Amino acid sequence: MNSWIPMTSDQYRLAWDKMYEDFKFKPSIHSSDWPSFRLPSPFVTYDVTEYTDADIDDLEEKCISCLRAITVPEEYIYALDWQHQCYLYYPHRERGDVGARIGFYPDGDYCFFLQKDFKWGYLGHPWEHSISLFGETLIHQFEADRPTIFG
Repeated sequence: MNSWIPMTSDQYRLAWDKMYEDFKFKPSIHSSDWPSFRLPSPFVTYDVTEYTDADIDDLEEKCISCLRAITVPEEYIYALDWQHQCYLYYPHRERGDVGARIGFYPDGDYCFFLQKDFKWGYLGHPWEHSISLFGETLIHQFEADRPTIFG
């Protein structure tokens, strides 16, 4: 089964409306406007300016591993790519569908991975070169299986 299911227009609107309203999301390339979103406590932010290809590969693997650890089989999360196709992402399913996916490193667009009730999330900021995590469950899982890019 496909691990990346394109969101319907209703799902897309619901997820982005919540990002704009609850997280006060204001996308901007200007550092004077950052941070571009407000995070609930607890949260942690990592500077990911310095990286190698091996760091990105490690980040991808650790993110999948962490998301699998805190979700149950057949549970989806929101995978949001600002101004692009967004998905319901099923971390436990096989990744054979490489063409349709959102990477975990914010390499040009905001990338957000959010628990469907918005209890935890992973938010990548492309111009700030940062990745923020919120929610105790997600933070603790990444502390236990930390990507090298997080230092």
